[in-house]
Order: sequence, then structure tokens, then C-alpha cells
Amino acid sequence: MERAYHGTTTVGLKVKDGVILAADKRASQGYYVAHKKVRKLVEIDDHIVMSTAGLVADAQMLASQLRIMARQYRLENGAKVTVKYLASYLGLLLNSSKYSPYQVQLLLGGYDDAPRLYSISLFGDYFEENYTITGSGSPVAVGVLEEGYREDLSIEDAVNLAVEAVRAAIKRDVFTGEAVDVAIITREGIRWESFSKE
Repeated sequence: MERAYHGTTTVGLKVKDGVILAADKRASQGYYVAHKKVRKLVEIDDHIVMSTAGLVADAQMLASQLRIMARQYRLENGAKVTVKYLASYLGLLLNSSKYSPYQVQLLLGGYDDAPRLYSISLFGDYFEENYTITGSGSPVAVGVLEEGYREDLSIEDAVNLAVEAVRAAIKRDVFTGEAVDVAIITREGIRWESFSKE
């Protein structure tokens, strides 16, 4: 089970105007750097993004399930799926496999009628958060967030704080590295940015 927490750093922040998700780009297998350009932020719908930490195959399969559920919800209800609905569905998927668990810890962020950010644990517990972190760099990144987070941060300041938290992990965590990808989710949709590790 420890493998689910090794190999990455992902950060989520909810502020008054949106949700910021950020992640590094390094994929590791033990102490081996397997890839330097991995995208750990996955678009689920045009207003929801999931960050991934853990085993890639498990995360990819779960992302596919969420995309299908989001499309099905839209077809059946004529409206976009809520972030909480998908967080609950993801929690059920993870909980149903608790005796042979998926090796993941996930963040789900989006904007339905307001900004929403959920942390979903290995066994399907999900909690709405103002800010949260997953992965091996969490012990370093959390200090940066605790020092700088406020609910009234602007989108730009929230992006800077998320990037600073991942960069701190890059400097101190051997499993985190290369660069920082950021998803900015607001009422207008999703915007993507990338930042260097420095």
C-alpha cells in the first residue's frame, strides 16, 4: 500500500474564484526515473480535473470510468455532472475494491455552481477540502500551503502558491521532479499552464 504514496507530488487549492491543481512531471519506478514528461492532471469533463498519485494503470482506468460517468450523466440529465457526484462515484469504485485496492490517491477539482475540491483516499473516503496534497512530496509541500493559503487568494496568487509547493517538493523529494503542470478551473472552464522546476 505504501507504493500509492511514492513517486509524485500533487497539490490542490480551492479559492473564491476557482480551483488550482498542480503536479510534477516525473514518473519513477523505485529510484529509477522512468519518464520526465508525464501528465498527472487529467481532464474528466470540461469543468473537472483529476490529479493522480500512485500506479499509472490504476489511475488511467479510474479516469476513464469517470469520463464515461460524466458523459452518461450529461446525456441522462441534460446538465453537467457535479464534482461531488463524481467524488462519491469514485469513492464507491475504490471502496468496492478495498480487499484488492487500487494503488492510488486522487484529487478531484472542478467548478459546478461553485469551486469544489475533493481528496479521495485509497479506500474511497472522500473529503471536501480548501487545500490538500498527495504523493511522496506531501511532507514538504504541505508546509508551503499552510504558510501561504488563504481563501481570498486571487487565481494568480493561488497558482503561484501551488507551483511554489510543488517546487519545494522537487528540491527535497527524490521521487518528484522535472517541471510543474497546472490546471486552473474557473466558471469559464479549464486553463492549462506549465512551469519550470526553478
